[in-house]
Amino acid sequence: MNPEIRHDRARNRFEAIVDGHLCTADYQLRGDVLWMMHTGVPETVGGRGVAARLVQAALDWAEGQGWRIEPACSYVAAYMRRHPQTLKLLARDR
Repeated sequence: MNPEIRHDRARNRFEAIVDGHLCTADYQLRGDVLWMMHTGVPETVGGRGVAARLVQAALDWAEGQGWRIEPACSYVAAYMRRHPQTLKLLARDR
C-alpha cells in the first residue's frame, strides 16, 4: 500500500487518506526540534503500514531541514527503535 502522503504545514501534520479515512502524524516545531506528538490511523485501515509511511515522511522532512526529532508519540519512539538508522535524529539520548 502506497497512499499519497501530504504535508499540511498549516495543521502541523503529515496526512494520507486511505479508503476515505484520514490518517495523520502530528507534530510541533520547537526551535530546531520536531516534536512528534501523535500518530493516528483509524482501526478500519490499520495494519497496512500507513503510520510507518507517515512517520518516515516526517523524519525525512526533518532530516532535510537539519532538525532533530523528539518522539513524544509512543508509536514514533517504537518506529525509531525498529529503524536504527533514524536514531541519529534523536534530539537527545534516550
